[in-house]
Amino acid sequence: MIEPLIYDISSPGRRAVRFPEPDVPTSDLPKDMLRDDLPLPEVPELEVIRHFTRLSQLNHSIQTGFYPLGSCTMKYNPVINEDTSRLPGFTQVHPLQPEETVQGSLMLMYLLQDWLAEIGGFAGVTLQPAAGAQGELAGVLIVKAYHDDRGDTKRKKILIPDSAHGTNPATSSMSGYEVVELPSDERGNVDLEALRSECDETLAGLMFTNPNTLGLFEEHVLEVVDLVHEAGGLVYGDGANMNALLGIARPGDLGFDILHYNLHKTFTTPHGGGGPGSGPVGVAEHLVDFLPGPIVEVVEEAEAEDDMPVFGLVTPEKTMGRLKAFHGHFGMHVRAFTYILMNGGPGLRKVSEYAVLNANYLKELIKGTYVLPYDRTCMHEFVVEGRLGDIHALDVSKRLMDFGFHPPTNYFPLIVREALMIEPTETETKETLDAFVDAMLQIAKEAKEDPDILHEAPHNTPFGRLDEVNAARNLVLCCEWPGNTRKAGEKS
Repeated sequence: MIEPLIYDISSPGRRAVRFPEPDVPTSDLPKDMLRDDLPLPEVPELEVIRHFTRLSQLNHSIQTGFYPLGSCTMKYNPVINEDTSRLPGFTQVHPLQPEETVQGSLMLMYLLQDWLAEIGGFAGVTLQPAAGAQGELAGVLIVKAYHDDRGDTKRKKILIPDSAHGTNPATSSMSGYEVVELPSDERGNVDLEALRSECDETLAGLMFTNPNTLGLFEEHVLEVVDLVHEAGGLVYGDGANMNALLGIARPGDLGFDILHYNLHKTFTTPHGGGGPGSGPVGVAEHLVDFLPGPIVEVVEEAEAEDDMPVFGLVTPEKTMGRLKAFHGHFGMHVRAFTYILMNGGPGLRKVSEYAVLNANYLKELIKGTYVLPYDRTCMHEFVVEGRLGDIHALDVSKRLMDFGFHPPTNYFPLIVREALMIEPTETETKETLDAFVDAMLQIAKEAKEDPDILHEAPHNTPFGRLDEVNAARNLVLCCEWPGNTRKAGEKS
């Protein structure tokens, strides 16, 4: 059944809310601010609640089912994170308040900077970037600022493996660099010979996702880092997959100069519908002065043992600039702070251990049925081919919806034919993983015996298979309701 629009259940004279009489003088609004007609739906309160509750139940969510979407998307948002982020002391402050009135908030940011630096093995961290992609931009602009500061202006290119995250090339290009793609070898690592051929005096740096989007840890990571450094370049680490390394390997110890963290991936802050995200950036000692500011520092040490230091906002001496108004997405900082505090060091290591264990468990159970292009121990995710005869990865994903599972990432990374990128995360039980395996094996059986079931899937969702290409090419950018004279796509 197609859910009716709330306008369809509208009836003249019904009201969902009645506002009290104003206790301040009223005045007329300017005529140019008012519409001649605003046909809002007229519905009682109970129908409003039922309508939006029904709509919410049509969506797949982490509360209702397994969500094996691969790459940098978090599937776990602990409720306690929401509770702490809503504490009045955090919600009822303003970034323009005097620093002496927000010392608690500044202290939280200072500790989070310190903890992230410790987790990643870096000397300094900025919390300012508003998303992972903006963290990438910060990292590449730090590379640029570092070379420019030394007068080394001949460095024009950034190297990006073909197994990197898809935003890396766009970030490098936006920053004014030439993008050079590096191929992968037969084991899913960066091809070392291709890397060597590009390590010359024009090299600015390497954008390096490790583990990469194949879910594999770079077997030659130390050699890769050394080659780039010997050529005078910097190594930027895309930390979107840091949830596989917590307490096990620190990128800074491996020689990475820069890394962004996706708080919404590794540290459980929510991220969907375009945001809000958070992409803090950590750097090695020689790049601390280039961080985007402001960052939180201790501006006055405590006078006595039981006293608190004074925290303040400081802009680094050679900062590459400012990325965002104010100081980043503070609510995300509170959530990540809560998660790290709840787990502690040993708990964070278990997060990665369980994420890696779950991914390898799934991989071993389906790899005989689905082609596994790189048969190695994976990290937190793995990639198989979703092509089964004339069945495509999209068919497999649509059919999974009938079993109550969200589809994996489709057709990425591009170097795997009909790619299905599967990430179970650390939070799923063996029973859930087994049910997912059963569904994948059943789908493979159907692909041989009755492929039309897959071609026509999904079958038991509120809507069947949509024409996604047509939808992308013919956008409906405004709502239509009775009395609306505008057509879809017209400006309001």
